[in-house]
Amino acid sequence: METMIQILARELGQKEEHVKNVVQLLDEGNTVPFIARYRKEMHGTMDDQLIRTLADRLAYLRSLEEKRADILASIEAQDKLTDELQAAIMQAQTLAALDDLYRPYRPKRRTRASIAREKGLQPLSEALLAARSPIPTAEELAAPYVDPEKEVATAEEALAGACDIIAENISDDASLRGRLRGLIHRTGVLHTAGLDDEDAVYAMYREFSEPVRKLQSHRVLAINRGEKEGKLKVTLTVDDAEAMVNLNRAVLHPKNPFGELLRATTADSWSRLLFPSLERELRNELTDAASEQAIKTFALNLRPLLLQPPIKNRVTLGFDPAYRTGCKLAVVDETGKVLETAVIYPTPPHKKIEDAKKTLKRLCDRHHISCIAIGNGTASKESEIFVAEFIREYGGALSYMVVSEAGASVYSASKLGAEEFPEFDVSLRSAVSIARRLQDPLAELVKIDPKAIGVGQYQHDMPQARLSEALDGVVEDCVSSVGVDLNTASPALLSRVAGVTGAVSKNIAAYREQNGRFESRRQLLKVKGLGPKAYEQCAGFLRVPESANPLDRTAVHPESYKAAETLLTLCGYTVQDAAAGKLGELTARVRELGRENAAERCGVGVPTLDDIVSELQKPGRDPRDELPPPLLRSDVLDLNDLKPGMQLTGTVRNVADFGAFVDIGVHQDGLVHISQCCNKFIRHPSEVLTVGDIVNVVVLSVDPKTHRISLSIKQASTPKQ
Repeated sequence: METMIQILARELGQKEEHVKNVVQLLDEGNTVPFIARYRKEMHGTMDDQLIRTLADRLAYLRSLEEKRADILASIEAQDKLTDELQAAIMQAQTLAALDDLYRPYRPKRRTRASIAREKGLQPLSEALLAARSPIPTAEELAAPYVDPEKEVATAEEALAGACDIIAENISDDASLRGRLRGLIHRTGVLHTAGLDDEDAVYAMYREFSEPVRKLQSHRVLAINRGEKEGKLKVTLTVDDAEAMVNLNRAVLHPKNPFGELLRATTADSWSRLLFPSLERELRNELTDAASEQAIKTFALNLRPLLLQPPIKNRVTLGFDPAYRTGCKLAVVDETGKVLETAVIYPTPPHKKIEDAKKTLKRLCDRHHISCIAIGNGTASKESEIFVAEFIREYGGALSYMVVSEAGASVYSASKLGAEEFPEFDVSLRSAVSIARRLQDPLAELVKIDPKAIGVGQYQHDMPQARLSEALDGVVEDCVSSVGVDLNTASPALLSRVAGVTGAVSKNIAAYREQNGRFESRRQLLKVKGLGPKAYEQCAGFLRVPESANPLDRTAVHPESYKAAETLLTLCGYTVQDAAAGKLGELTARVRELGRENAAERCGVGVPTLDDIVSELQKPGRDPRDELPPPLLRSDVLDLNDLKPGMQLTGTVRNVADFGAFVDIGVHQDGLVHISQCCNKFIRHPSEVLTVGDIVNVVVLSVDPKTHRISLSIKQASTPKQ
């Protein structure tokens, strides 16, 4: 029998030694980012996503082993554990298979079958199945079991009770359930019927049917939601005839004289017990698989959203649109510090456009604003038109971008928002958040529950704990890959660093306030609650730009400082050369020494050596700088301006199972169906598109009434950036 390590190695295509090392590292309390970045020699350079997949699968296998042990103990306590049953339990590879094997031995609530057993009818059920011709009639066979004291008044009642026992035993048979489960997967068809002809949301599901083996995950979640809201009736049909053939073949002996009675019993077992149970299992299985796919899609979207390139060194105006209460403005400097706030009323019902322009001009002149971030919520369309008109009149290099404000209101009303800006009301905090989202998406979005960021599908319909776990992992990986400035990062950002808890992040900020800025990474050990283990996990991800030691400004881990210094000496450099950026020949000199030789002399593995070389050459490198910059605009299109065949440039805002939504500057995102994403076959749009991609698209169709825009990337003249 395969061990957990062997199973994981086979499933993930990794060496058993590497898998074993990762399991050990996880069990020792190491974080995934730390393992992925600083223990490469131990795991063959697995990335963070693969390590998280391994950790999830490891948890499942361990829960499987725990349940296996519990089941064996329970059945043994009942004195019913046979060698054959034990072997079957030991070989079971899924929780469902274990449930099937344990089903006959699991304590049950009172059923028709259990009541029949209490009446002493178990022997009669066995006699009916074992009977061979010639034999007395069924009534004669049942006559000895008639006992008014046991509430068995007639032979017919005895036979009915015995058949109930047979029906339940059939439904508890593990091998039969397995075969019938396969039959449902193969022949099952899910049908939906609309209960509200006026409901447009579920219009496509008013008369819908599809084989379960072809049912896509987003449809499963949509159907589940419609059923929960009372808008859809959902039914499952299967090949009942084939199911009965399977059941009768398993239960009926050719020479059994009670064929008609037993066939009626198998039909009852199928319709009353087996099919409803397997249908529930199937629906749950479809939902679980759809939820996992939706969580995976959310995580895939969240990563590039968080890693969108920042707009650096630009004074930015955050513009939070509104109607009656006015549009809230917040000017923030290059570091995100709030310089000034204001409220203008360019939108209905006030439409004080000229006054609003004067206020905007005053702010731009006073603070030299070069970029405006407009929230995409209520009144966003009118605000965008107003800003575009103002830019045309104002001139200069001023530009704007519509920013998703998903979760901004959550942050504004949160305890964190109140602590950060106690003097501002909720709407002004939103304007600040919108501006900072453009300046540094990662630093601002970490303040918000990832579920509220709005780049998923049906996120409220899936297991919230599992969703939070997956998304928190993505945030942690993103923060760790970029690195955090120890002297400027907010507690919210610090708390997302591997190894730093919420309490410790606040202690770091408090230490800064009391003692001034950090001068080195080693000072972290003076922070309350941050011990050697936490220091080991987080130190490499925290940067100290002001440190006298240039290695504190890099992603080189303190445990590798000696190796880095040795490498510099071997290559004829000093630490001061690294600080001055005079390592242009470092890669060539390492090549001359030989990577393996250099690694051995430095006392590290080749992967760690490669990372040290990369960091020394580009200290403080931000991986986001290598991505295409955000698409800024100075003018706006109207939906009515769009015509089929027009070519436009847009930004991918969301990727779903069925396609991608692209912002083309008309307030309403257009849909690129999966069939229009590229010129080759793909199973999911995420294979070719990610959130934040700048793409060229062709307009296929526009429906102003429904505000639906259909786009194509594959028909555009140039590919995505």
